[in-house]
Parts: sequence; structure tokens; C-alpha cells
Amino acid sequence: MSSETTPQVAARVAAHDVAATFCATLIDEWIHHGARHAVIAPGSRSTPLALALAARPELNIHVFHDERSASFAALGIGLLGMPAILLCTSGTAAAHFHAAVIEAHQSAVPMLVCTADRPPELRDVGAPQTIDQIKLYGSSVRWFHDPGVASVDAAPAWRSLAAHAFWAATASWPGPVHLNLPFREPLVGTTAELPPRTSNGGAADSADLAITAHTEVTAQRRLNDAQIAKLVGVMKGRRGVIVAGRGCGSADAVSALAAALGWPVIADARSGVRHRTDVAVAAADHLLRSPEFATANVPAVVLRIGEPPASKVVAQWLAASNAHQIHVSSVPAWIDPEGHVAQHVLAEPDDFCSQLSDAVASTDPMWLRTWIAAEGLAQQRLADALGDDELSEPLVARVLGSLLPSGAHLVVSSSMPIRDVEWFGIIADGVTVHSNRGANGIDGVIATATGIALATGAPTAVLIGDVALLHDSSSLTGLMRRDIDLRIVLVDNDGGGIFSFLPQASSLTAARFEQLFGTPHGVDLAVLATAHGIPVRAAVDSASLTATVTQPGPALIHVKSDRAQNVRVHERLNALASGHHD
Repeated sequence: MSSETTPQVAARVAAHDVAATFCATLIDEWIHHGARHAVIAPGSRSTPLALALAARPELNIHVFHDERSASFAALGIGLLGMPAILLCTSGTAAAHFHAAVIEAHQSAVPMLVCTADRPPELRDVGAPQTIDQIKLYGSSVRWFHDPGVASVDAAPAWRSLAAHAFWAATASWPGPVHLNLPFREPLVGTTAELPPRTSNGGAADSADLAITAHTEVTAQRRLNDAQIAKLVGVMKGRRGVIVAGRGCGSADAVSALAAALGWPVIADARSGVRHRTDVAVAAADHLLRSPEFATANVPAVVLRIGEPPASKVVAQWLAASNAHQIHVSSVPAWIDPEGHVAQHVLAEPDDFCSQLSDAVASTDPMWLRTWIAAEGLAQQRLADALGDDELSEPLVARVLGSLLPSGAHLVVSSSMPIRDVEWFGIIADGVTVHSNRGANGIDGVIATATGIALATGAPTAVLIGDVALLHDSSSLTGLMRRDIDLRIVLVDNDGGGIFSFLPQASSLTAARFEQLFGTPHGVDLAVLATAHGIPVRAAVDSASLTATVTQPGPALIHVKSDRAQNVRVHERLNALASGHHD
């Protein structure tokens, strides 16, 4: 028989109902602001918030067995602009979110991270599944808050708390927000009437202020006439290049500015500009391997819009150019790895391009023509060298973005895949390319793609290596039940292919190199996929790659490769690129 008195039991149950109502209020406010996806990693301590999420039909609920997979799926959803609500239980579960939180922070991806926690009386006393979760993610979040155990007295502030979190995740510099939420047992309660959304200084005003603040910050990023005149003064009468990466704005706006200036666009695979062949240069890495071309076409001005491309050759050429470099970004993040940017401009790229297009004029029409002619020649040489039959890693990267339907998404793993797509990739109009380049990690690639597919409902392909797939193999769990069209193109060379291009490959003995860098794993990844019920399609030549990639997924398209042969293919292509481009 319990020793508790009836008032004690009533107080405990009442407190639990408060927790349920608190969680329901947070969710109601986030739905009000536009949240439509919740990603949940199962656990007990997170029960109040999990039940509140599941109770709302407006939300798409996605359950992942593994916290790391869950967090990268939330990242994928957030890449489309609206944060997912991400939830886990207490303890090390929360630590598994950290890598995705870092990537969201460095790539400016909104995310609402909710970690359940033990109440204060169970902290620092050796209670099971309890760690220090206060500011667990350090400086990688836009805002951290632990409101303590929910109480009725704080109910008037619940909507404001939710609005604050949403605003911090989505405002001028989007990113992850961390709410650490302690709950006492029992964890299942009844939701009471939610605090109202009022219009007299209460919660609605907090929400409206959040939206207004975001709008005002955006509006302030339209440059004034004096600022535009200063930029025009730098560019007028000078040859330059535009370097477009993720976050550069629309292809129409960038292309219009390039045409007005008479400058080429060195278009990163994620820029969305590569299909604009009248101004876009996709083969810049190859062109600039030619000393003659690189020396003859040095710009006086470099206009960098968005994030930098993956090409090291392009980065080194820009750094050595001594050009006046201007960086334009919609987020207040300092992006200048080489330390050569003279002007940082915080502006919405589309507005910036439109304003500048109206104020500039081309003074050297042959400059753009020279670049576009060289681009056409380089692309023809690459097409001839790669051929149509022998399936190599560069050929897979080259054609994949052109095989997907309009509206599709292509997620490219860091390491060799993103470099190969940067160097060789042809991206069709309407195909959006994503890659987690904030921290350049290879973890969570399948999960990121899954999140994108869940958020968009569009066909989504992944280009990934075998080691990255092994890193994220837990994301294959339950994939066939998610009702998504996910086409996983696996380039399998049994190890870390990128290391074969580094000095370690020639300076170490073969045995030592394989032990520390090549790291063959010997896993039959086709069998691994089959164990998860995922159909496996082998691609052995260009025709079979086309046939397998153009079929809807889920499926794993298995491309076997040899690391040594892959190096030789790249060396041949680089030697071709270093020839004359006239």
C-alpha cells in the first residue's frame, strides 16, 4: 500500500497534467508558426512531448531508432527552410544529436532541438540515464534554454517561450535552438485547456514580434544607393568573375547580373546555376589546371555569392589572383577561409543581384565569350574522355544530376563524391543539389536525404561512398516503410578512396597506408541493404546506371570501383584538363 496521502497523489497527478499541457502549448505555437514535421527518437523521459507531438494531425511524425539518424533527418527537413521539431530522451541520447547540430549551425539550417531531462532532484546524484545537458551543444546553437519543470505559475509565458525558440531558429541567421526540458514521473498525463493566444500583450504579440523582427532584418539588407554606387565603382570597367555557391539566390538573378557585367559564373554544383550555359562555368577546376588559361584569365574583381565551392584548385587560383574580392551572403557568417575578402556584404542575394544589374554595364564582351568557349571545349573533352561504356566514379558523378527528373533532389556525400560532382557533374534544370559542407562530415548522409525526401515528397537521390554508408547504416532501418522515393547510388571501393589522392599514398608502405588510410572493411553492402529489405540494383556500365537510376526507389544502386584504378582515371582527366584551351 502506498504511503502517500490523497492530497500528495493529487498534487503529483496535477503536476503531471501541467507537463502535458505545457508540451501541448509548445507544439500548438510551433504549428501556428508553420512547423509541419517532427522527428522522434524513442525514449521514456520524453513521453510528455512525444505524446503532444503525436496528438496533432497537422504534424508528420517520423520515428527513427537511432538519435544520430533522427537528427540528420531533421537537418534534411530543415534544409527546405522550415525547422523540424527534433526530440529525444535524456542521457547520451542527447549527445548523439551533436554532429547534426554542428552541421545545422555551420550551414545555417533551422532546427528545434528538444532534449528531455531528469528533474533537478535527480541530477548530480548518480541517477540512471542522467548527464549534464545544460548547454550541451555549446556555441553551436542560436539559443539555449532550460525552463525547469513546468508549473502552472509559468503558463502565461509558455507561448512566448515557444515563439522565442522558433524565432531564434528561423530569424536573420537560421540555425539550431536547444530546449532542455526536465520532466517528473509519472510521464503520461491529461492535457488541459491551453493558454490563449491573446492580442493584448500576451503570446500572440510575442509571435507577431518574432515574425516582424525577421521581416525587418530582411528588409534592412536591401542596399542603399550609396552602397550600390560604391560597389559599381569597384567593378566598373574591370574584368571579373562571379563565384556562386549554396545560398547565391535564384539562377535567374545571378545570370542576369552576370550578363549585365559580362562576367562568367564559376558555378558550384549546389548553386543551382550550372544549367545556365550562357554564363555558367562548371568545369572551372579543369580549366584552371591549365597554367596558360589560369594565367591569361586572372580577374581584377571576384564577386563571391553564398558559400564557397569545393574545388581546391579554384580556391587557390582566386587567392593568388590578388583580385578585389567581395563576399555577399544572406546570413551574418564570416566566410573567408583564405583571408582575401576585402568587402563583406550582408544582403539578400536576389535583391543584391537585381539592384546591381540595374546599375552596371559590360565593358569587355570578349571576356565572357572567352570563358564560355573554354567551358564548352572542356565539357566536350570530358565527355569524349569519359565515354559512354566504362563506368568510373567520375562518370557516375557526371551523369547522375542529369538523369533525375525536374523537381528532384540530389544529396552528395562529402569526401570524394562532392568533389567529383564539383569537377565533373552536369546538373539538369530543376534538380537541387545538397551536401553537408558546413563541417564537411561524412556522417548522416542517408538520414539527411531521407529528411529531404520526407519534407518534399520528391524523388531524391544520394551519391555516397561505402565508408559514409557504413557510418550511417542505421538510417537504413525502416527505410522501406517511409513511403519515399530514395535512390541510393553507392560507389563502393572498399575503403577511404579520397586518401589515395593524398601524399600519404606514395610516402608510406602499402601495408601501412591500407592500415591507417585505405581501411578496407570487407562488408558486402548489397547484403546489408537486402537485410533491410531494400532492393539492390547493380550498375556495371553507363546503360545500366541510367536504367537503374531512372527507376523510382527506395533502392540501392551498387557501383563497384577500384581505388587504384580511380586514381588513374582522375590523373588521365587532369592531364587532359592541363592542356591548352583555345
